[in-house]
Amino acid sequence: MNVDLVHEFGFESAHALPNVPEGHKCRRMHGHSFRAEVRVSGAVDPKLGWFLDYAEVKAVIEPLREQLDHRTLNEVPGLDNPTSEMLAKWIWDRVKPKLPALACVTVRETCTNRCEYRGL
Repeated sequence: MNVDLVHEFGFESAHALPNVPEGHKCRRMHGHSFRAEVRVSGAVDPKLGWFLDYAEVKAVIEPLREQLDHRTLNEVPGLDNPTSEMLAKWIWDRVKPKLPALACVTVRETCTNRCEYRGL
């Protein structure tokens, strides 16, 4: 049996997008209540009855969440252009080495807009 496990987390951050045209509202500093998900995929161990302990996923994510929460994302190393797309890749690049079963990172900037990155 194969499953997807998803750990969702949130962080409050500010950012400005330096590469958008002059006059674009996102070029100005503004904040979001970001929601992100990390999805891992794999086979359930028949003896344990689970694929992976959620605590293992959280242990990888929590230090990253702390680096992002109540920060200006432009000041975080590697996020000088902190679009949702670049943020999803930033998370992926730090999670994948520790959780090889990583299948997708989703970043929600608003209730209606999200980016899904699958490491392609």
